[in-house]
Amino acid sequence: MSIKSLAAKIFAKRIAKKTQKWVDNPVATQEKLLQKLIATAKNTNFGKDHNFEAIRDHGDFVKNVPIRDYEELKPYVEKVVGGAADILWPNKPIYFAKTSGTTSGAKYIPITESSIKHQVEASRNAILNYIEETGNADFVNGKMIFLQGSPVLTEKNGVKLGRLSGISAHYVPNYLQKNRLPSWETNCIEDWDTKVNTIVEETIHEDMTVIAGIPSWVQMYFEKLNTVGNKKVGDLFKNFNLFIYGGVNYEPYRAKFENLIGRKVDSIELFPASEGFFAYQNSQKEKGMLLLLNSGVFYEFVKSDEFFEEHPKRITIKDVEVGVNYVMIISTDAGLWAYNLGDTIQFISLKPYKIIVSGRIKHFISAFGEHVIGKEVESAMQKAIEETDARVNEFTVAPQITPELNELPYHEWFIEFEKEPTDLAKFIAILDLELQQQNSYYFDLIDGKILQRLKITSIKEGGFNEYMKSIGKLGGQNKVQRLSNDRKVANELNTLKR
Repeated sequence: MSIKSLAAKIFAKRIAKKTQKWVDNPVATQEKLLQKLIATAKNTNFGKDHNFEAIRDHGDFVKNVPIRDYEELKPYVEKVVGGAADILWPNKPIYFAKTSGTTSGAKYIPITESSIKHQVEASRNAILNYIEETGNADFVNGKMIFLQGSPVLTEKNGVKLGRLSGISAHYVPNYLQKNRLPSWETNCIEDWDTKVNTIVEETIHEDMTVIAGIPSWVQMYFEKLNTVGNKKVGDLFKNFNLFIYGGVNYEPYRAKFENLIGRKVDSIELFPASEGFFAYQNSQKEKGMLLLLNSGVFYEFVKSDEFFEEHPKRITIKDVEVGVNYVMIISTDAGLWAYNLGDTIQFISLKPYKIIVSGRIKHFISAFGEHVIGKEVESAMQKAIEETDARVNEFTVAPQITPELNELPYHEWFIEFEKEPTDLAKFIAILDLELQQQNSYYFDLIDGKILQRLKITSIKEGGFNEYMKSIGKLGGQNKVQRLSNDRKVANELNTLKR
């Protein structure tokens, strides 16, 4: 065992003990954190506007601080972006993470010295937790690649500005710098196609042991490695045994990845965002991610089916239930207060608190009252892949409300197959039946002959990448929208049919 891997094991054990302290005291940890956040920000503009001085507990917080999304918080954010201090959090942020907005262009998410520290610690601890659980630390001696956005930062009124993944690149610890790929110059390439091709050139002859990134973009990297190296990824990288991912559910990609790699590898799921690092997978034996309760984020939860009511009930982790779909509301040490992140989650365990990401509150299909969510279509796809010989590169789902020829409406699945199933009818039947079993509303609509069974539109090879490139979202942290309640994405993909 090398000195480096031995040191990693010792460090991992120390971090595991620290983690266990707050895992054993979850409610008290969150209550203490809320008090700390309120006390720190009571003299900011936001704190004064929302009577932070009088907030003593969560009930007071709910009365004084309404749920807001980015658009509703924007008047405060614009002051921060304009250069003002002490608006949402004491002083000024040290970064703005620039993300894609849905209604008004770019969003600027403030990142403070405290919040970036928590981001870095959480990503580090996810790997250390893996080492502690498995005893596997040999990978620290090999090369590691993190497919991410450009680390080049601009400046806005004295505050550095960039993508979160690019900002994070500035915080890679010194002991990993020699192991880290791609080179700084390659990481700065903006064009994704050019960047991936250059990464392939830099890495194809290296001893890669850890590969990290959003699955859809890592898949693109693996495909190019297969083509250039004329070998499976696992043959090119004999010691590659750990894949770290976040952003989307890995399960629909798993079969394709194992084919590209040529064998199974361990994986760690992360739940990071510009607004905070919320959870990571803490067990190779169990599903779900450990919700991080001591990382600068106070959590509230609203049941998804109550969220659009005038006064939805806001609860803390003390009152959550397993299996319920919740909208996750966050208050952070970067000055986001009762902020609607837009993600929906479900708890799969309360001891410890472990979650899965179930979708986006704005990304669902309910054209007929079915309220199908991302988790349901992804689980259905996983089942269909497992029970057939199909392999899927990417997919999305949309309703077809006005079909031709007086047909019943249906859900249209746009799928880019790497390998089409031998029996497409069986594949469709499994998809549809699994969705019916997960969603009783969808079952009732099919059973009542309001909807007909789903249909598949096959997309040409590379079609989803072509679509993402056309909307300026190829690579980096961008993800294909898994499902939508209208035909906007569907109409674009219809031009890319096989």
